[in-house]
Amino acid sequence: MAEVEAMNNPYRPHLLRIAAARDETPDVRTLTLRFVDEDDGARFPGWEPGQFGEYTVFGAGECVFALANTSNGEQGTSPVLECTYRAIGKVTAALRGLDIGHVIGFRGPYGNSFPLADWHGRDLVFLGGGIGMAALRAALLSVLEHRSDFGEVLVLNGARTVVDMVYQEEMPAWEKLEGVRVVRTVDPGGETQGWDGEVGLIPEVFERQGLSTDGRIVIACGPPIMLHFLFKSLEKLGYSPQQVITTLENKMKCGFGQCGRCNVGSFYVCRDGPVVSWEQMRALPDDF
Repeated sequence: MAEVEAMNNPYRPHLLRIAAARDETPDVRTLTLRFVDEDDGARFPGWEPGQFGEYTVFGAGECVFALANTSNGEQGTSPVLECTYRAIGKVTAALRGLDIGHVIGFRGPYGNSFPLADWHGRDLVFLGGGIGMAALRAALLSVLEHRSDFGEVLVLNGARTVVDMVYQEEMPAWEKLEGVRVVRTVDPGGETQGWDGEVGLIPEVFERQGLSTDGRIVIACGPPIMLHFLFKSLEKLGYSPQQVITTLENKMKCGFGQCGRCNVGSFYVCRDGPVVSWEQMRALPDDF
């Protein structure tokens, strides 16, 4: 009986082993994670792009990241999970100190997901600022894997400097696909000698693209200040609040609406989000 109760405990994490690690920037790393117990992995329900998980560094605590890859493997087989994170605090610093082969915990998947089915046949723009591209990667990869279901795709990946840009190794493969264009940009002063990308903040670089607003969906994630000015640009260009999707970054602890760390009134980021439209964002307090 005690064993059954432990298995049904929502706070009890799955055990995952670090199978690979890739440094995206000096302080950002992507981990590839595999289930320690293959049978446990085979029972795992999978996930949808936009959902997130709680990652446990035993002895240090938990941290929240988006699931950065698409749900893979056939039903009944153990999937591989990926996450991209920045080392900025106690738990993420402890995670950064782990090597391949170390075991961590995982709870999830939690939250809602990007409405990919609603995007079929539509032109799409993915706008990622800094580590924000990590929250969009699963949705972008799903679109690229089902390329014929969608219209033209623009990926605008921005960072403070050239060395701070994530997924630099992956972008050349993305832009080789038909109908996909990748634009890289760094903040003024962040360029290096020989830099062949754009220089400028994401909202202004997006405006330079001269894209038609007709039916286009914009999917964006980045620092609050970036989103603030991006929404102003989108409004000026004529985008409707229904055409813009983002995913919220906020303090989350439990992951399923029990601790109250991420709620504003009746809205809980972990339970009702993290994926929201600009229309939904406008209904939330300005300081959220």
